[in-house]
Amino acid sequence: MNRLDKLSYRQRVAVLIGLLLLGMAGLLLVDPIPQDPAYHQFADTRSWLGIPNFFNVVSNLGFAVVGVFGLVTLICKPSLFHIPGDARPYLVFFTGVTLIGLGSAFYHWSPSNESLLWDRFPMSVAFMALAAAIVADRIHRRAGNGWLLVLLVSLGIGSLLYWYVTELQGRGDLRLYAFVQFYPVVMLLAIIWLFPDSRYTVGRYIAWVFVWYGLAKLLEHNDAAVFSLLGETVSGHTLKHLAAAGSALVVLRMLQAGAGRQGISRLC
Repeated sequence: MNRLDKLSYRQRVAVLIGLLLLGMAGLLLVDPIPQDPAYHQFADTRSWLGIPNFFNVVSNLGFAVVGVFGLVTLICKPSLFHIPGDARPYLVFFTGVTLIGLGSAFYHWSPSNESLLWDRFPMSVAFMALAAAIVADRIHRRAGNGWLLVLLVSLGIGSLLYWYVTELQGRGDLRLYAFVQFYPVVMLLAIIWLFPDSRYTVGRYIAWVFVWYGLAKLLEHNDAAVFSLLGETVSGHTLKHLAAAGSALVVLRMLQAGAGRQGISRLC
């Protein structure tokens, strides 16, 4: 028996609560983070067919395709889930992914803080829905599929409203949004470690979700360098959209693989 086996359910939950409180305490020690105006300056600003920033706009089609495909699959194949309610956070997740395609395209058409708000709204919904799905699968089904899903999505949206209002007041503060976007990664890794049993959220698939999303952030950070390296054919930010859409596609593949592994009918 290893040390993890000696921890009770309550002790494991207490570890997660402790990590959450530690993260929130650390958040208070960080100075307010305003939105950097340089964020809106992308390497590839080429227009085509009357569409400004063409490649950064149209590359968001990947989100829309994956999101719609995911929604259609979940609706058409309810047998992917043991209990119908288990589909709820994934329906919210793929709705968020679909709307990322619209919101991000809108932002890249005319980059500004105002349009960025509509890019980040669906992103926060997708992040929080996936976190709720993992909680539902590994810790507490009713919480993750119910009140916690509502709470997390509300927290994600609230973090953006807080940022936007503070920007309008001339004291922009992205701390809460940064916490909502990045701290769940730490929590999800801890959840997977502390609660290894799962029906849907298989560890190796979640790892690939993180790999693709990490690649997306790396491409985003090196937007201009990638654009230069590839002979100014495609930028890092354009490829970032495709990598992030790939991350969402892994979630769908995980659900489909889980259905096959557990003998659940996949006929529509």
